[in-house]
Amino acid sequence: MTPNINAFFDNVTCTVSYIVYDETSGFCAIIDPVLDYNSRSSQISTTSADQLITFIERKRLSVEWILETHAHADHLSAAHYIKKQLGGKIAIGDRIPTVQTTFKKMFNLGNDFVPDGLQFDYLFADEEIFQVGKLTAKALAVPGHTPADMAYQFNDVIFVGDTLFMPDVGTARADFPGGNAQMLYRSIHKILAYPPQTRLFMCHDYPPNGRDPVWETTVAQQLAENIHVNRNIDEAAFIAMRNKRDASLEAPLLLLPSIQTNIRAGELPPPETNGISYFKIPIR
Repeated sequence: MTPNINAFFDNVTCTVSYIVYDETSGFCAIIDPVLDYNSRSSQISTTSADQLITFIERKRLSVEWILETHAHADHLSAAHYIKKQLGGKIAIGDRIPTVQTTFKKMFNLGNDFVPDGLQFDYLFADEEIFQVGKLTAKALAVPGHTPADMAYQFNDVIFVGDTLFMPDVGTARADFPGGNAQMLYRSIHKILAYPPQTRLFMCHDYPPNGRDPVWETTVAQQLAENIHVNRNIDEAAFIAMRNKRDASLEAPLLLLPSIQTNIRAGELPPPETNGISYFKIPIR
């Protein structure tokens, strides 16, 4: 069964969130929802997430899953907020404890934070099959950008997370803790081994040369045109390119608040004795 797909582009973080639904049964999945965060004022708002909620309520859909492709470093997840509003199970890949362990040490989170993945409602194994109403989906482990990245396949559609960008943008970085350029190359080619007509939906678009944001491509187009991983670029060349490029990149603007939220399935750090939540900023 072919899924219905609605995309929502966040101009601030260049993130694409998706609602995937089966109109017959009325069930849907949300993929990578965004919680708005003003880094200057440290204020949270829910404008982006509320757009998803409005669509779901207008279509009279029931949320079955809130799917994270990974613990994002560039935006805060709205998964916790949406679950409180609409229900649904928050899910991510079963390697998330590896990421949580790394960042527990980095932020010195203490005994209150247990890196076991249980902050999420469900952890998907590689190749695990699940349902969204009458839609059959498959979780695909695609590590490399982080150790715990997942893609989600619905029939001839794959939501690729941060493994791939549009062909004129290339691929995601692999220098976060636990990232690995060789692993990323192999994960990308796991996706590109699907039939040429398979539709691929990106988690981000960073439009070069002033073009409008776009987020859908195909396996065939990626193999022919991707500036980092087309069929003429071998593994060694990709690793050399990715490592050199990553060495020149700055950390994402929202890295520190994003990670501290997203390893908690979108829940902010617990309030302190004055009732206020705080993000930690390591000084190096």
